[in-house]
Amino acid sequence: MIDFPGSTRVGRRLPKEAFYKHLQLSAALKAKFVSDVDRITVENSLTKDNLNLAKATDVKEILLLSILLKKQDFDGKIVEAIARQNPHKLIFLLKYEDQRQLAVYHSKLYRSDWVPEGDLSLSLTGDTLDSIWEDLVRQIAVHSTAVLEKTDQTIDEQLKNQDEIDKLNKLIKKTEAAAWKEQQPKKRFELYTRVQKYKEQLEDLIHGKA
Repeated sequence: MIDFPGSTRVGRRLPKEAFYKHLQLSAALKAKFVSDVDRITVENSLTKDNLNLAKATDVKEILLLSILLKKQDFDGKIVEAIARQNPHKLIFLLKYEDQRQLAVYHSKLYRSDWVPEGDLSLSLTGDTLDSIWEDLVRQIAVHSTAVLEKTDQTIDEQLKNQDEIDKLNKLIKKTEAAAWKEQQPKKRFELYTRVQKYKEQLEDLIHGKA
């Protein structure tokens, strides 16, 4: 459930054609926008006033945009283009049939896993829009418990650690698969040795030794 106060509710549908005409898109990406996106709605607007926050900060407004998709395997560059060319801080709620995904752009695009609508969770934590924004990014982009437990780190440090963990996990999986298929004992041993090195790096990163 997305637990945002009623005072932030907007529920305004944006004409898709008018929306993408204001974006600088390649012809290919514009075609994907037309083919992949059904409807865009501004669901919520988070501001200092409607959240009754005492302190003004650099972030002035956070918008929750819902995007109803025509297909689940859409091009993520569509969301990235919207985020990069919009002056607001944007959280995206992507919808396909009964599945939901959250996305946010913070130096790069981060997307949560697809989950059933009832399993979706997003809440507001913080006493300024800056801290609320950082926590929203954290909820969507950071999924490692070890990273979340490092509360002394900035959001950028946490995202960097999460990216490194994801990269190592992919390398481990890819190298293990290659080792499984390798027929030559010497090469297979080299691949398994590489896997062990990646796993050691992962352990060091998770436990703060990297």
